[in-house]
Amino acid sequence: MAEHEVCRLDELASGTIRCFEVGATKVAIARIDDELYAIDDTCSHEEFSLSEGELFVDERAVECAKHGSVFDLKTGEPRSLPATKPVAVYPVRVRDGVVVVELPG
Repeated sequence: MAEHEVCRLDELASGTIRCFEVGATKVAIARIDDELYAIDDTCSHEEFSLSEGELFVDERAVECAKHGSVFDLKTGEPRSLPATKPVAVYPVRVRDGVVVVELPG
């Protein structure tokens, strides 16, 4: 796994999700209070950015804006159709005020 710094924590407001390009990978990072989640930004049902969808704070999930599939931020598993395949999740943490995500390779 390789570590990548993506932004300062104060640039990611609580209750938001944003896409970051990390090399060739687009990663959606969500912040809910002091918790961070990093998942692949592309819906597994059809290529569409998950970070453009709605973040469900209480459910720790994100909804794809294109067809409405909802994905669990912790596991990447779909919670609703039409998606049936999970999206990748990545370790993410804060180091010295900077959000760091770990990706394969």
